[in-house]
Amino acid sequence: MNRKSGVYLLIALCLAVTACTGQLFRNYGKIDPSSEVTGAFERYEVKPNYRYYISGPDLFPNALMGLDRRYRLDPETLWREVEMTPERMKGIVVQMKVKASESYKLQFGFEITDPGGQPLGVWYSILTARTFVRMNEDGTVRIDTPDLDTYNDLRKDGSGGERDN
Repeated sequence: MNRKSGVYLLIALCLAVTACTGQLFRNYGKIDPSSEVTGAFERYEVKPNYRYYISGPDLFPNALMGLDRRYRLDPETLWREVEMTPERMKGIVVQMKVKASESYKLQFGFEITDPGGQPLGVWYSILTARTFVRMNEDGTVRIDTPDLDTYNDLRKDGSGGERDN
């Protein structure tokens, strides 16, 4: 195969992959950072049209999520629904901030949107506690929990070794 044929083959392969990924990811939404959402969580604002869920330990969850009641969360996920009040949210948010601060990290708010950009809900976590949003064919929303060892991973320094205490 000559060099020119190799370039054409590479271009054709890239175009094929691009065409496939459009279909492959058509049901995926986004989780985008939002200072407005961060502020709402840190003011302990509970939206009555949301169901709230936590992931990880009750004392300091890895993530806190609010999902609009118009949507159903995929029952195969590991989220635990919590009856939310401003007082309960304050306790959760404060504990999450304390846990993150032990590793010099901050909590952030994120807006969850569907594939068309319409709001689905809100998310609160450290930046590294990420996931994806997929609209299932059965009408449920698939949002997997972040890794259960989210905070444990933060105890390592940039070189992969343990931090000195």
